[in-house]
Order: sequence, then structure tokens, then C-alpha cells
Amino acid sequence: MCPPPSPSSIESGQSLDRSLSLQADVVVVGSGAGGAMVAKVLSEQGLSVVVLEEGGHHPPSSFTQREGDMLPRLFFDAGGRATVDGAVSILHGRGVGGSTVHNTNLCKRAPAEVLAHWVSEYGAHGWSAAALDADYAAVEALLSVTPLGEADVNEHNALFRRGMQRLGWRGGLLLHNRRGCQRSGFCELGCVFNAKENAQKVLIPAALAAGARVFSDVRVIDLVRSGPRVTRVHAQAIRSDGSTGHEVFVQARAVCIAGSAIGSAALVHRSGLPDPHGIAGKTLRLHPAVAVAGRFSHRVEAWRGIPQSIECTEKLSFAPGALDRTWLIPAFAHPGGFAGLLPGFGAAHAATMRTYPHIAAIAAMLHDETCGTVTSDRHGRPSIRYALSAPDQAALTRGIEAAAEILFAAGALEVTVPLATPLTARTMSDLLPLRSHRFRPLDPLLSSVHPMGSLPLGSDPRRSVVDPGGRHHQIHNVYVADGSVFPTSIGGPPQLTIYAAGRRIAATIAADLRTRA
Repeated sequence: MCPPPSPSSIESGQSLDRSLSLQADVVVVGSGAGGAMVAKVLSEQGLSVVVLEEGGHHPPSSFTQREGDMLPRLFFDAGGRATVDGAVSILHGRGVGGSTVHNTNLCKRAPAEVLAHWVSEYGAHGWSAAALDADYAAVEALLSVTPLGEADVNEHNALFRRGMQRLGWRGGLLLHNRRGCQRSGFCELGCVFNAKENAQKVLIPAALAAGARVFSDVRVIDLVRSGPRVTRVHAQAIRSDGSTGHEVFVQARAVCIAGSAIGSAALVHRSGLPDPHGIAGKTLRLHPAVAVAGRFSHRVEAWRGIPQSIECTEKLSFAPGALDRTWLIPAFAHPGGFAGLLPGFGAAHAATMRTYPHIAAIAAMLHDETCGTVTSDRHGRPSIRYALSAPDQAALTRGIEAAAEILFAAGALEVTVPLATPLTARTMSDLLPLRSHRFRPLDPLLSSVHPMGSLPLGSDPRRSVVDPGGRHHQIHNVYVADGSVFPTSIGGPPQLTIYAAGRRIAATIAADLRTRA
């Protein structure tokens, strides 16, 4: 076992003045929910851990609550990451803490029905709701997961709930992981009040205190193999201007990939890890969503308070192939993001922007069965392709209609669906053209905040990339511990399940290293 390194704070690749060679028991690629949990658990067990994070380290004191500042810091491609055809925009977090820094703190366990399907269909032994209960409970305690209360429901969410209740539909308050929340409404730009109980605030400091060494601004280029093992991780520092800096090499007994369903699959692809059955990167799920906007006579001012506190599950079935597979939740964006999601051009677009204070929006988020792909282009960057299947298009259309029903029931004067030619309705009958609408890139506008499933786990190597313990089927000392390992979409916020997966897979890594010692 390697002795723990001495630094106790996050180190930046920007400050490296020479190439660096390190040794560790475990190198973790990525510092989001999964990677940070792995680093914490393993370092606290006395293993030496090195974490390599491509993004920067942005503490809450650096958050400005301005889109122009924070989007480039907290998101890949300054928030502009998308599929190759531009059809789906993907808000993909980067930086120490990953997407836990910018998410809205929604906490839900994966549905028992979904987990049961993983076990029966994919051989995901040990991933039933009962088997994961202890992991979930530990994560919930560690991250202070608690139910929201009535004081946390802003006007935007109250309108959503009002419409849902008038329709007699299922739904209610959510759980969040926050303490000392000021209800400022800037969750998606990072919390300057440091109220998020997330990977950046809770897990990374714990890992550092236990001896882990964490590097920001270091991009992993390649996993270097010798036979069925990875012998060295090759990375490069990223300078402040984005150019390539000095090289970083890490020799480790085990490698844990936790760079997200996009980053992890791209790394596996560009490293040429064996994939005899063509599974890696071929089963991407995105939870694609359409934001349906309603204009009200009074000021909604959706930017005030907690963005998302209420959910509607009336149209969310977890049965494979179900007609209704849409999770409905208030959708909020700051002015720049709202403008980007808003259909139309020129004067018409500007006129709609002036109604911003009166707008309430609902995201119809699909529990998708479509399989997208993630590869790596000739420059080593992720290349993402995703085209909704016909059944998924039909299911999402039903979800869009349901979102409109809620808005009208809540008192909306008109509802707009973001088709290429915006569809504005004053009654539900005005939305009938939706049922014959053929989906095309950017028609409707689709967005994603939950990429998952690109390196699925399972017992059969012909259908999965890693086994139920997170071990790569082909490479003996490589593990995956992020949303990549989900065999399917989960139909809701994934962070809690990714944290739990990190905890579970960390236990596998520790046990394997003890066996090999």
C-alpha cells in the first residue's frame, strides 16, 4: 500500500511548472458525485488516492450569480454542449464537484421498479431497492437529505401544484440536500451561500483530510495498458487560457473512471479499451426534455426562491414500453438560458422575452428508451449522437400535452410549445397539431441534464461493460463509478443513485485491492 501524500488542499494543473509522475493505490478520473464518493471512501480506508479533474476548482466565494461568468466555469462548452446535429442541448457540469455544484439539489432514490428490471433483465445482482437501501441511507445522512416544506414553495412551483391538484394528478414535495439555504434562486449558477451539501463541500474535503490528492485542471488523455491491466494513466494539465500544459502520469493499482456518462465513455473509446461486443458508449440515455411555457396575467417571477420543489408523477410509468413515461417538474432558467430555450427570432422573440416575469414553465422529461452513442472525435473530444425513437417521440408528445394541461388548469392565458415554428395555444384543442408533428433536429427544442447509461453494468459481458461491482469485464483493474453504469434511464434525478453507486463500487475496489495485496 502506498503512503498517503502530504498535500491537504486542491492542487491545480495550471500551476505545474514541470511534468509530474505520481503513484497511488487508486486513481480516480472525475470528481463529481461518483468520483468524489469513491475518493472519500477509499482514502478513509487508508488507501492512497489521486483524483484527476478536468475542470477547475471554483469555491462558492468565487460565484458571481451571473450567467456570463458562471456558465463557462461550471459547464462544458460554456453550457453549449450538444449532440452532433445540435438536436439536444446538454448541460454537462465540469469542475471539482462535477454537476453537484450546479444542480438544483433534487434527491430521489431510483424507483424500485427500475432497479428490479435491472436485476431481472440485466443481471444487476445486488442492485435491488432492498440491497441498495443501506447505501442510500448512508448517503442521505451524509448529505443532509431532507424533505422540503411549504416555506420552500415559490409562486412558480405553487402554480404548478395548483394545476396538478385541479386535475387530480399525483405529485408532491421533493427532497433536497441543502442546509442554510437563502432561497436566492441561483442554484444552477452555483450557490454563493455554500448551502449545497454536495461533493464539493462534503466529500472532497473529507477525502483530502484522509490523505487523498486532488488535482483540478488536469485532463486524462489515455489509459495505458499492458495486457489485461491499465498500468498508467496519462493526463495533461490545462492552462488558464485553455491550452495544453505539462504532462501528468499516474501509476496505480486500480483506476476508477467517474467522468460522467459522456466523459467516461469518451475516455474508454479514445483509450481503445477492449469492447468485443460493441457495448461501450452505445447505450446512452439523456432524459430529453421539452420546456412548455405558460403566460399568466400576474407576475410569477420564477427566479425567486427554490427553483424546483414540487414534482408530478401522474404521467410517469416505469413499465418498459409504457405510453406515459414523462416526469413533470417546473423548469426555470435565468434570462440568458430562457432566451436560448425560447423559440422564435427577432422582434417576436424580443416580445416574448418581455413577458419573462409572467412566465411559468414545465419540463416534460422523458424516461427514455432510445439508445444514443458517445465516441471520441479525432481531437479526443466527446462526440454525441442521439435521435429519439418513434415510441419515445410519442411518449414525449404525451408529456408535452400533460404539461400544457397543468398550465391551463393553473390559469395560464396561453401556452407555448417550442417547435421550430412556435405553437401557441389558448386551449388544449389548439395543441392538436402536436399529435401529427414529426420530430426533427431543433424541432422541438430538446434539452438534457441527466446523461446516463453509456457503460452499463450487468452480469453478461455481451450486454454490459462492467459487472455489478463496477469492474470492467475486460480489464482487470479498471472500474466505473458514475451514471454511466445505469443499464437504463431511471426517470428522475440521478445524483442520489450516483452517490450510492460510488459508495458501493468503492467497497468493491477496496475488497479487490485487499485480495491482491
